[in-house]
Amino acid sequence: MSPSTEIPKTYDPNSVEERWLQEWNDEDNYFDPLSCKPQFIIDTPPPYPTGNFHIGNGFNWCYIDFIARYKRMRGFNVMFPQGWDCHGLPTEVKVEEIHGITKNDVPRDEFRRMCRELTIQNIEKMRATMRRCGFSTDWSNEYITMMPEYYRKTQISFLRMLKAGDIYQSEHPVNFCTRCETAIAFAEVAYDDRTTLLNFFNFDGVEIATTRPELLAACVAVAVHPDDERYVGMEGNTLTVPLFGYDVPVITDAAVDPEFGSGAVMICTFGDKQDVHWWKQHNLDLRKAIDLSGRMTATAAPYDGLTTTECRERVLADMKEQGILIRQEDLDQRVGACWRCKTPIEILSERQWFVKIHNEGIIKAAKNIMWTPDHMYSRLENWASQMEWDWCISRQRIFATPIPVWFCDSCGEVIVPDEADLPIDPTTESPKHACPVCGGTSFTGEEDVLDTWMDSSISVLNVTGWDGGEIPERFPAQIRPQGHDIIRTWAFYTILRSLALTGSKPWNEILVNGMVLGEDGYKMSKSRDNIIPPEAILKDYGADAFRQWSAIGAATGSDIVFNWTDVVAASRFQTKLWNISRFVLMQPGNTGSLSEDSVTALADRWLMCRLSATVAEVTEAMEGYQFDRAIRAIREFSRDVFADNYIELVKGRLYEDEGPARDSALYTLRLSLATICRMFAPITPFFSEECYSYFGCGSVHAAGWPDLSFVDEDADRKGALLSTVVSEVRRFKHDNGMALNAPLGSVFVYAPDEVDDAGDASRALNATVTWSTEEPQLERVISDVDFSMAVIGPKLRNKARGFMDVVRALSEDDLRDGVSHVTVDGEEVAVPEGAYELVYAYRVAGKEVDVLTLDDGVIVTVSRTA
Repeated sequence: MSPSTEIPKTYDPNSVEERWLQEWNDEDNYFDPLSCKPQFIIDTPPPYPTGNFHIGNGFNWCYIDFIARYKRMRGFNVMFPQGWDCHGLPTEVKVEEIHGITKNDVPRDEFRRMCRELTIQNIEKMRATMRRCGFSTDWSNEYITMMPEYYRKTQISFLRMLKAGDIYQSEHPVNFCTRCETAIAFAEVAYDDRTTLLNFFNFDGVEIATTRPELLAACVAVAVHPDDERYVGMEGNTLTVPLFGYDVPVITDAAVDPEFGSGAVMICTFGDKQDVHWWKQHNLDLRKAIDLSGRMTATAAPYDGLTTTECRERVLADMKEQGILIRQEDLDQRVGACWRCKTPIEILSERQWFVKIHNEGIIKAAKNIMWTPDHMYSRLENWASQMEWDWCISRQRIFATPIPVWFCDSCGEVIVPDEADLPIDPTTESPKHACPVCGGTSFTGEEDVLDTWMDSSISVLNVTGWDGGEIPERFPAQIRPQGHDIIRTWAFYTILRSLALTGSKPWNEILVNGMVLGEDGYKMSKSRDNIIPPEAILKDYGADAFRQWSAIGAATGSDIVFNWTDVVAASRFQTKLWNISRFVLMQPGNTGSLSEDSVTALADRWLMCRLSATVAEVTEAMEGYQFDRAIRAIREFSRDVFADNYIELVKGRLYEDEGPARDSALYTLRLSLATICRMFAPITPFFSEECYSYFGCGSVHAAGWPDLSFVDEDADRKGALLSTVVSEVRRFKHDNGMALNAPLGSVFVYAPDEVDDAGDASRALNATVTWSTEEPQLERVISDVDFSMAVIGPKLRNKARGFMDVVRALSEDDLRDGVSHVTVDGEEVAVPEGAYELVYAYRVAGKEVDVLTLDDGVIVTVSRTA
């Protein structure tokens, strides 16, 4: 775009941002597979296409875009892909909600069609928001997990791990959501604090306490602690289950807590994870009292067909009627629920597919990844260390990657397709060959589908070019950015799968960001109604203000509270920087033939030192993903150093005739502004592009990261002194009610070093400024007496006026030494303590001056008259 010859007075973010969106080309952000530049591949999070890209998502993507833009400017061949994790419960639940159905109310293909249509619509909405936020996405590397070309790779990975023995099928207790009618992994269980009833009842002569009386029909044993004296001799006996009349054994186990309830525990299949451990350890029976829809089975007759809640109420009522219920107490407990629909989970034993968890290998690989912030590694280590069950990957849903296996109807053998035939749907397609075991030709396709994390956990393989063959040349990726809320899922599963499929870690480093909290202090969620869409910010303040908020709000890994004040502050800073830019860009003159050698004046060399230091600090911050530190350094330099100090120093020189001194200032001004734009470009791409465009040097994003190393210790020290002197004298003017451009007589600066400021201080202060290394010859004289009326009024009453006149008439010696009594109207009066203070003034060569004392022994004298 050709820059306008006239720079607008005001900056309108929406018009500027919309214009640049039309000008920019997607191709500029494409990863070049043939490039000789060092690669930087980002394994970006593929969001669920809900259609709502709220500022929590936007915050995450801002981080990623900061990295992508910065790395491109540093000369890397960057891939910033966009994925869409389409499969799984979120989409199915939304389709059921929209159409008022369940997945079982319509044919399987029809339900999948509804899910695909909704997904495509939502992706389009979210793409538009992402573009409007200025994310430099590599759309040539977009992937959608529901598309055959992607889930083919998921199916290949399944078959490879099945062949290697890392995937197996078995009947085993699993977490199950009866609302969604599917198994879920432990990582998908969300825990809520609730208050429930602890029910004490008579279990064949033994008092038992339980929070889940509806599981009485699933009781398979009663356990007590081996050292509990109350139950000595009971091990090996049997007890009859109340209401149901069958016998169960009494066992002992050290895991029983004698302090909880009565110390006797009812083991049910399954009330919680501890029940599963006891069931395995003691080889107990399996009684399935709850079915997949959350209703009681025939095992629980006469309560079969009831929901668990209905059954609980009926069982408690029958216990009361039969005198079995002893008492009830409130109990606080943490209840596991489905992460999507919030329904309390059940532990049901069903045949499922599992991935083996190799804890030690995952922890070892995670240690070889650089974590930012580094303390986030402990979250993965803790999770991996406590994983006791393998990962259940089968789901009893529809809209997900099909598990590519069949079962022989004759012998039950598991039949797998050739990889070349993938992708397949075993519910609609048949094997191409007979059963290799029995020769049978009748098969049943697996109806279960894969957990959506099976799709997203190979995102890094996909973006690095894996097509199901050898390990791609571009593997591993350079970085994985993600939230801390999915460390135990996406990070954990990706490391697991990468080790299984490649034997290697998936990335060199992982960047973990925090969550966005609403203004109420809670994580943004629809249920709390505290979500803010980016559009609410963009329409009034623009994308760059939103992006600044994302950068400044929190240290990497920390949660960030959204507040409008930070957005407004970001917008105001852009206004300030726009005014600075206009001033710089509108200065006449050509700097094309100038260079650093042209920078001669002290103030200019000082600013070059400060600019160089700022570039170093911002670079270090960006390298460490400390975006808050980077933007603070940019703001501090731009506002405090460049605008408020330097520009005020050199304005006078800029208005002089052409010459080397003016060229020095002009070159420094323009280099500084261009450098600010380049440093600011990853964070505010639109604003930086707009300002930089007026230089006529092409796109700021193609300009490269600034590389400035200007070292001049003498100028750095003396320039700081020059800036401080001018700043303090300007403050003196303000405090004394003088206009900043009002003439001031003379200013003497007494400092240890000789300073040649090229006349900048005199022009900036509208005064004659003289620098001297001599000691100032200051004469301290009494200029006035300041009386305390609060003291002399009550003490002297009607003599107060006369007292003040007499004191003022005292000699300087008496005033300095102090007197105890004075004569007022012929009467001797004692001088009250604290009656007055002496006001001193300074003179130089008999002329009264004001004195400003600065650090390092620097003294400034100001004469208000010439």
